[in-house]
Amino acid sequence: MPEPTPEHHLPGAGRTPEDGAIADTGMGGTMDLATAEGETLERAPGGPPGDVEGASGERARSLWSDAWRDLRRNPVFIISGLVILFLVFISLWPGSITWLSPLKCDLAKAQEGSQPGHPFGFDGQGCDVYTRVVYGARTSVTVGVLATLGVALLGGVLGGLAGFFGGAGDSVLSRITDIFFAIPVVLGGLVLLSVVTSNTVWPVIGFMVLLGWPQISRIARGSVITAKQNDYVQAARALGASNSRLLLRHITPNAVAPVIVVATIALGTYISLEATLSYLGVGLKPPTVSWGIDISAASPYIRNAPHALLWPSGALALTVLAFIMLGDAVRDALDPKLR
Repeated sequence: MPEPTPEHHLPGAGRTPEDGAIADTGMGGTMDLATAEGETLERAPGGPPGDVEGASGERARSLWSDAWRDLRRNPVFIISGLVILFLVFISLWPGSITWLSPLKCDLAKAQEGSQPGHPFGFDGQGCDVYTRVVYGARTSVTVGVLATLGVALLGGVLGGLAGFFGGAGDSVLSRITDIFFAIPVVLGGLVLLSVVTSNTVWPVIGFMVLLGWPQISRIARGSVITAKQNDYVQAARALGASNSRLLLRHITPNAVAPVIVVATIALGTYISLEATLSYLGVGLKPPTVSWGIDISAASPYIRNAPHALLWPSGALALTVLAFIMLGDAVRDALDPKLR
């Protein structure tokens, strides 16, 4: 009698997992490969391809969950996030940490140093520097956030559509972005904003969106072109998915990460640009309270009253640094190549 081979006594012998998903448990029995400890793995509702969760509701880690886990352990993200939260808080409720008006000035106290109740001293007009620094945060954060949102939306939509559909529209958009890249930002601000007489933040925000969207557009275009070549997008297209479903359901969630990273870093740049334009006299104008305006006004008195220049300059530098550090932390968390 021939010696029995392993195939003669192994249950389910000759069947591959693809045939019946049967595997040897090692204890004389079989187990469905789709189950483990009585829990059937199912795709999470609305989750991206490959995102699964067990019957207990525990979702398998995705790019975003891994990124959030890394961010929570990153001290750079924690420190910059706390600074930004504080800036947002004083922007929304500046009266919670100061009781004076930024427009209330006393020429008799012009250029005086720190005093009780006035820790930062007074500027050349006798205004409380501490109060103006606090209220200046509202202007800077407002301009930075709104300009970033406008740039991300306009550039992301145009670049995403161009990258998805391609053709003549993509070629035209690429040439338009090249033209905008050739315009110096500060020089463009001096030319365009010099004819604006409004004292609101909207002309400055509009200028930043006008000259800032090409960078986001180019990044979004390249990210969408890469994402639409993936196998799951091709499979969804073969199954009859519409263009809108492909864009919103499959491509955008996998192509938005680079846009978020660049927009976060650019937010600090827009705050700095607003201060630069206000310093040159073409951005925000008095009576609007702005760090750039205060730095410009304090520059002639740097020898007699350096505190009036150093405090708004320090607040501007700290704010820009916080957003740049936040952007770097988000980039490190979202970039798989850095893992």
